[in-house]
Amino acid sequence: VQLQASGGGLVQAGGSLRLSCAASGRTFSRYTVGWFRQAPGKEREFVAVIRWSGGITAYADSVKGRFTISRDNAKNTVYLQMNSLKPEDTAAYYCAADPEQYPGKYDYWGQGTQVTVSS
Repeated sequence: VQLQASGGGLVQAGGSLRLSCAASGRTFSRYTVGWFRQAPGKEREFVAVIRWSGGITAYADSVKGRFTISRDNAKNTVYLQMNSLKPEDTAAYYCAADPEQYPGKYDYWGQGTQVTVSS
């Protein structure tokens, strides 16, 4: 499966962005999809995940209540709605997919999309 992340940009603190992760090549509805981010000089960290069965979601504590992950299987796309953005949310955001419900390691990764939040 090929993943294409998009939707990043420059936004002021308190603003919103919606990232998209579009997939091609396989039946995307049978894949768990996660969003991760990496800020300069920091390790990549988990942001959110949506599992292929039941649409179960989970979030990092740092984004809980501000970010929402969702999927539109008809469009082979997973979204990350980011509200109340903070400067510390600045990072390159990556989506990843795996056929396992609870992947220990994701098989497929998209390229990053940069999110910059100004104070």
